[in-house]
Amino acid sequence: MSIGELISLYRDNELDIHPEFQRFFRWTLLQKTKLIESVLLGIPLPPIFVSQRDDGVWDVVDGLQRLSTIFEFVGILKHENGDLQPPSKLMETKYLPSLEGKMWDSDDPNGSLTSAQRLDFKRRKIGVQIIKKDSDPNIKYELFQRINTLGTRLSDQELRNCLLIMINRDFYDWLNNLAKYEPFIDCLVLSDKSINEQYNLELALRFIIFKNVDIEDMQGVASLAEFLTEKMTEFAESPSFDKEREEQIFKDTFDFIDKTLSEYVFKRYNFDKERFEGKFLLSAYEAIGIGVGSNIDEWKTKTIDDALIKDVKDRAISLWANETYTNNIGSGSNFNTRIPVIVPLGKKIFKP
Repeated sequence: MSIGELISLYRDNELDIHPEFQRFFRWTLLQKTKLIESVLLGIPLPPIFVSQRDDGVWDVVDGLQRLSTIFEFVGILKHENGDLQPPSKLMETKYLPSLEGKMWDSDDPNGSLTSAQRLDFKRRKIGVQIIKKDSDPNIKYELFQRINTLGTRLSDQELRNCLLIMINRDFYDWLNNLAKYEPFIDCLVLSDKSINEQYNLELALRFIIFKNVDIEDMQGVASLAEFLTEKMTEFAESPSFDKEREEQIFKDTFDFIDKTLSEYVFKRYNFDKERFEGKFLLSAYEAIGIGVGSNIDEWKTKTIDDALIKDVKDRAISLWANETYTNNIGSGSNFNTRIPVIVPLGKKIFKP
């Protein structure tokens, strides 16, 4: 299809690029300019993939950043709230240095593409592959991973978020709100980079999944990322998944952990210095966080006092003296051996 046809489809709301996805993309102005330069030079772009919904509208599965860049440059890209995003202004490139400061259309004739350039731009073709609505739903995620073929690579969770928005936007909003829960964030002590890449949301998802699934289900799983995506999709599409109950458990758990162990909880314990130290450790989160969460109804009945805080701290310290735990963490372990061992161990250690 021509770029002009895709522009018309977008304007008529027949092509959905999901403006909420823009928060997951981090293309620089240089990357955007190079894409526009490629179109102007006639360099073919990779095809885009769209999934046809029941109402006939096309959901863009692969090609979101390319189309967003084009629509932003033309001046028709919309924010989540429906407002138009300011048109982009290009940079100088190696092959087209005259692009410096150029816009699609500008009051200044020297600051915009010529009418001939705009016509040529709109006539350029992009391949469009259509996934029919009766196709295997799993193909949507497989293709969605191709978003990583251009530009800045997305994290697994950023890809997962995009898929979740397409499957069940309410579920995404619910999970995203859990991931921002203040006591939860306070306990994690993650870097800004990890937060920007939605790692806190992945950790919230791991809590929900590992607390609810039979760990034996992980036997034979080749990829943890795919397992998380599969279970996330299953929960998001299940009419019986109790979000209200799961949210209460999540908040009760991290309220309790924040009041008893606080930011020290998911770190390595140094017996010589008698303190927790270092960076956030996923293995400690999987054992302690899910261990407490699986027993939170019992912990909630207790009064948080010095004796209780010491009890909980001693249990966390005991992990680092437990050979079953220490032998199944670290660089030599993988999720197939780590999770089926340390999650049940954490549930046992943190049972009141």
